[in-house]
Amino acid sequence: MTDSGSPEVLSTPDGDIVRRVLSGDTQAYRLLVVRHRERFGRFAVRMLGNREDAEEALQDAFVRAYRSLAQCANPDRFDSWFFRILANRCRTKGTRRGRYQATFVSNDAAIATAPDPRSEASDGRGDPDLIIRALSQLDDASREAFLLKYGEGMTYEAMAALTGVGVSALKMRVKRACERLRGLMEDHHG
Repeated sequence: MTDSGSPEVLSTPDGDIVRRVLSGDTQAYRLLVVRHRERFGRFAVRMLGNREDAEEALQDAFVRAYRSLAQCANPDRFDSWFFRILANRCRTKGTRRGRYQATFVSNDAAIATAPDPRSEASDGRGDPDLIIRALSQLDDASREAFLLKYGEGMTYEAMAALTGVGVSALKMRVKRACERLRGLMEDHHG
């Protein structure tokens, strides 16, 4: 099995790997999976709230991406293309599960591995469970933008490249998410 720290995984551009797969080297796809699994897995856990659903969405996204690889218009931007597939799978999975029945993060292991959103989303008075419940009340687009900005630490330009959404729209989504989170936190604290 290819190690995520192997020279081939670290040095081969995504576009080269995609072109290899499309040329018949189907085993090369594993390099893309190894390279992007951790980052996108972390995102899926935060979007769906538990590892089981996140793993299912991630696996489904990798399978769908493999089957549709020829439709990747810019192989050098495989990560952006794959992100859209994964985000759609997370939205579908979340909708099926029932938005009001699920908590944003439902297990301690998921909380332990996710960066603490309190550092940007609250004034220091928040408790993790309250923040998690508040995040679960955001619409998908706002939660996604907030998590990319503060969970992944991305610039707006990187977020735009990844999502295909304009910088100004992303700034507005993050601003609204912060305002909504702040309001929910204030409501709870009186």
